[in-house]
Amino acid sequence: MTPQRDPRVAALLPEAQATINRVARSFALAARFLPRPVRDDINLLYLALRHLDDLVDLEAPSGSAGRAEAAQRLAAIHTWLSSGAIDSAGGDELAIFVDLQRRTPSLPTDAIGAFLDGMEGDLAGPVMESDADLDLYCYQVAGTVGRLMAALLGVRAGDDAQADRAARALGAAMQRTNILRDIDEDLANGRVYLPASALRRAGLDPAATSGPTSLRDGDRRALYLAEIARADADYEVGTAGIRYLQNGGRSIRVAAHLYREILRQIERDGFGLRRPHRPVVGRARKAAALVRAVTSS
Repeated sequence: MTPQRDPRVAALLPEAQATINRVARSFALAARFLPRPVRDDINLLYLALRHLDDLVDLEAPSGSAGRAEAAQRLAAIHTWLSSGAIDSAGGDELAIFVDLQRRTPSLPTDAIGAFLDGMEGDLAGPVMESDADLDLYCYQVAGTVGRLMAALLGVRAGDDAQADRAARALGAAMQRTNILRDIDEDLANGRVYLPASALRRAGLDPAATSGPTSLRDGDRRALYLAEIARADADYEVGTAGIRYLQNGGRSIRVAAHLYREILRQIERDGFGLRRPHRPVVGRARKAAALVRAVTSS
């Protein structure tokens, strides 16, 4: 029998539900197919990871007191991972991780550590030179989430390795989709998450801030084509592994279809011809993607 939830963590459930409804509407829609206890675990995991991500994003300016607070919060969680010691500086996020690991002993805590490494990289400012750099980053901030979610959903006996590979791939695909969707928003904040090597292959100059060869002003079609192909390949691996889950297969399939539709929207928008622009999938197309996901499961 699964242990009872820590009352402190249980008290965070309304905030967790409100956060995922507000910030991750597509996944919130998909999560409705989950059994309630599993959905609560997933929502709490999302709340903890989102809190850490927001802390890094909001407090990244060098030298700020917030940056020091973010580093302290991450360090407290690292300490728990390495020694089991619980420091109040870890905040609600650490409380959630501790409780989830107590309730689900198979939770891969090394994935939490890798996620923290990704957050620390964001604090320092992303440096993406090679495809391998981006692959690592996508694993750290999203492939890890796939692994954690797979543990909470449960994996069929004997299928752990296949499920782990699929979870990593699906998380990476979603993160690459995020990056492609948010190019202009990230540029406005002085961040580029695409590797310099990929920009050069597409005829764009990583050092140029304006002009016909810059990411801001140049022709992005070749870049999008290459990166969308990489994302689509990961979606194929990830969705093929959904069958290894004990629970939530339909929810994960729905989330994957809804997210993958963002790539199709980038294509419909002309591969970056509209800028600055954030591709948005309309309700009708979301509904169609939802139907495809449900009928193909």
